[in-house]
Amino acid sequence: MAKHTGFEKLVADARKNITEISPHDAAAKLKSGEAVMIDVRDKDEWEEGHIPGATHLSRGTVELDIEEKVPDPNATIICHCGGGGRSALAAESLQKMGYKNVRSMAGGFKAWKVAGLPTTK
Repeated sequence: MAKHTGFEKLVADARKNITEISPHDAAAKLKSGEAVMIDVRDKDEWEEGHIPGATHLSRGTVELDIEEKVPDPNATIICHCGGGGRSALAAESLQKMGYKNVRSMAGGFKAWKVAGLPTTK
């Protein structure tokens, strides 16, 4: 199994600068309309299953496309990926772009499914 120590260090550093949110708290904010859920996984991951109501902006394009999808820098944005690493990087990046209320969902889509929360294809 390949080591990803460089990636893991980037993620650990990003987590020092962001706020993480649990899947249950993310679900409540999404359901109430308090937050926008951004799925930063790749297209094939999205197509295998995703969170109802989430917007897909892959990690490779999130910075380019976010201002069109979420023009309000004060909006609450919850990023998620498969396991929580890419979303931590995306959340940090969006904060650097001026978004003030960005969260990363701890554990990603895997944790969402383990929590028994709804998914769709």
